[in-house]
Amino acid sequence: MAIKITIVGLGQIGASVGLALGEQGEMFERIGHDRSLEVARRAQKMGAVDRVALNLPSSVREADMVLLSLPIDQIKETLAAINQDLKDNTVVMDTGPVKEVTTAWASELLPEKNYYVGLIPVLNPAYLHGLDSGLDAARSDLFKRGMMAIVSAPGTPSDAIKLAADLTRLLGATPFFADPLEIDSLMAATHTLPHLIAAALVNSTVDQPGWREGRKIAGRLYAEVTSPISIFSEPKTLSQSALLNRANVVRVLDGVIAALQALRTDIEGQDDKGLENHLERARVGREQWWKLRQAANWSGEEVMDSMAEAPTGSEVFGRLLGLGRKRKQPGK
Repeated sequence: MAIKITIVGLGQIGASVGLALGEQGEMFERIGHDRSLEVARRAQKMGAVDRVALNLPSSVREADMVLLSLPIDQIKETLAAINQDLKDNTVVMDTGPVKEVTTAWASELLPEKNYYVGLIPVLNPAYLHGLDSGLDAARSDLFKRGMMAIVSAPGTPSDAIKLAADLTRLLGATPFFADPLEIDSLMAATHTLPHLIAAALVNSTVDQPGWREGRKIAGRLYAEVTSPISIFSEPKTLSQSALLNRANVVRVLDGVIAALQALRTDIEGQDDKGLENHLERARVGREQWWKLRQAANWSGEEVMDSMAEAPTGSEVFGRLLGLGRKRKQPGK
């Protein structure tokens, strides 16, 4: 008997999950849903899902696991749309970039019979410079040699958390466990901030006198630094990522403004030594991070965890059965 997983949202992350699980043989039955029927059909054709469900609520009715791979501005409405159609003990996961608020939404909207665990994928370093996006960027090995942050609210049953860790290992990634507040702080700096910096650079150049000529000579560096803003087809998605994580985003923005101000002070004051020191510190820091990121070798604990064998189908079923047993009352 296959484990039924519904993947809602068949872009790069959702379709890559489907492709990776497809390599597990008959362990999973993959049901796909996307707002775009064309995207859903393409995902099925490329082997990311076994079948497509056109109706969102009906897509989750048989699911043991539901993965929401959606923009942050669509997650709350999707939880509200499916909450009455989930069967008992279904574990709902999402891959959105903000976790404190999604944890609160799940607590508010999901029935007591269901469980929520948040995921944040850290991709295979081989794909960090990829320019494709959406379904075209889906790969079966997108998560291999990467990590997966697993985020849960206090009181979440251990079997639900272990199920998320099982899924992570089946994708080829290493699980690590994080608090919603902690991961939101990290995501503000490493996910949202680069997009905002790209937006600021574009806005500070394209509307300025001289851009008519400047656009002709803008090259690789300008293209690379501004590329993050092109990932979002809808500004609302990035806007909500920032607003829903407001305190952390404001804090890291203040840090960048201070760093820019330090560079400005060096340049205005013709402080060549100070400027060189700031630039060298940045160069060394980036180089050290890049080497570690490419090696995907962070700590002894994570290395040991990455060596753990992928779970078998019976082990995953055991987690699901464990959740079911938790519903039984003593003496019954």
